[in-house]
Amino acid sequence: MTDPQSKFERFRALHTRDRAFVIPNPLDAGTARLLTRLGFEALATTSAGYAFAKARRDAPGSLTRDEILANAAEIVAATDLPVSADLQDGFGAAPDCRAETIRQACDIGLVGGSIEDPTADPAAPIHDFDLAVERIQAAAEAARGRPFLLTAVTR
Repeated sequence: MTDPQSKFERFRALHTRDRAFVIPNPLDAGTARLLTRLGFEALATTSAGYAFAKARRDAPGSLTRDEILANAAEIVAATDLPVSADLQDGFGAAPDCRAETIRQACDIGLVGGSIEDPTADPAAPIHDFDLAVERIQAAAEAARGRPFLLTAVTR
């Protein structure tokens, strides 16, 4: 089960069964291998864990899309399990930034990902509702027809 479609189908099946599942967060390829051997059914990257491992804060702009996706690609390559990623805010306020993040995530073999709505602006901590909707629509459109389960996180 190494192709993205098979991994996606397995990942989607985990979300539709009548019981919960545990999805641990490897920091890197080594911990992905360890967690795979421990019998987990899927993995999810952690932006906080990765940021802290790089001695950075877990905040928008602390890590670039390239850094997050390079780490995720190493994790995907290290396991036959489905891997979902913490894709932070989608790496830009514009809807097309989110769409590009989802396309690149699919291209490296991720089968899922979550994107959040923070702005990093204390005066306006989340995006305007209409822009937030546009951002999710762009991400969903980029994922449409691809083996990718999108999760939108709001606060």
